[in-house]
Amino acid sequence: MQLGMIGLGRMGANMALRLLRAGHSCVVYDHHPEPLGNLVDAGAIGHTELAAFCAELKTPRHIWLMIPAGAVDSIIEELLPLLTDGDTLIDGGNSHYRDDLIRAERLKTHGIHYVDCGTSGGVWGLERGYCLMIGGERAIIEQLNPIFSSLAPGSNGIERTLGRSGAMTSAEQGYLHCGPNGAGHFVKMIHNGIEYALMGAYAEGFNLLKHAGIGRQDHATDAETTPLAHPEHYQYDFDLAEIAELWRRGSVVTSWLLDLTANALVADSTLAHFNGQVSDSGEGRWTCLAAIETGTPAPLLTTALYERFNSRGEANFANKILSALRHQFGGHNEKPSV
Repeated sequence: MQLGMIGLGRMGANMALRLLRAGHSCVVYDHHPEPLGNLVDAGAIGHTELAAFCAELKTPRHIWLMIPAGAVDSIIEELLPLLTDGDTLIDGGNSHYRDDLIRAERLKTHGIHYVDCGTSGGVWGLERGYCLMIGGERAIIEQLNPIFSSLAPGSNGIERTLGRSGAMTSAEQGYLHCGPNGAGHFVKMIHNGIEYALMGAYAEGFNLLKHAGIGRQDHATDAETTPLAHPEHYQYDFDLAEIAELWRRGSVVTSWLLDLTANALVADSTLAHFNGQVSDSGEGRWTCLAAIETGTPAPLLTTALYERFNSRGEANFANKILSALRHQFGGHNEKPSV
């Protein structure tokens, strides 16, 4: 099957390469020629002009957008004059599902189909495959099934869930038509909200392990320092890389995220190349808003998002207020930073 790919960044290029390896035909676009080289060498047809890119595709065209959410509407505006009735646009990035609803309705008036596809797999997807959460018209999704099944990981050696029988479903292969437009990105939004909390849980746990030797350190004795009542209880010096490796085998907390944690710690147990400022690309915020609007308790997901804000210094002024108040009511002076 032929697919056009717009956006050849960390994921788009690997997705096109995976499709080429599976025998599909790929036409790829990037306004810079550099990202095209490896894909052209692998058999793709590359273009740096959108008009030439669209002209290269057979109708009805199937075009996958793998670009930042903020750039989707502008690229759609550029594409519209170049598309014809029956073409399909697939947004595989991390757009807000509400934007999908607006885009689908607008494109429908032009005879263009719209599919939203939440895509998980990151830089490992080329070899491991991509978990795909898909929203849109069922008939269009079925037409695109060869693309989705080639991008997805397949059963990948994972044992079937206890109680499942008969033919394997697409979900067991790593992709699922979740519902009408917006459904794919809604499911991906929640997926990323969960990811924030899982990452946060690992981070906090390993941080506690790192501080388990605090009893061996000298402690100030003053009115501004909470005394450590039993320093003898905190005399440990744990090898975090080895613990991560241990938990990967047979533990109930094993996961791919733990695998990646182990990778990071064995490369550098101090993580000296990171400053701890954790970005958020939007999905965690949208998850929390959905929780508020539906009245669904989600304290863990929300806290994980707030911790990312905190990591970037967004709580600094609030902390200054706290210090100022302690000074105002009790004459407490801030202790210097260590």
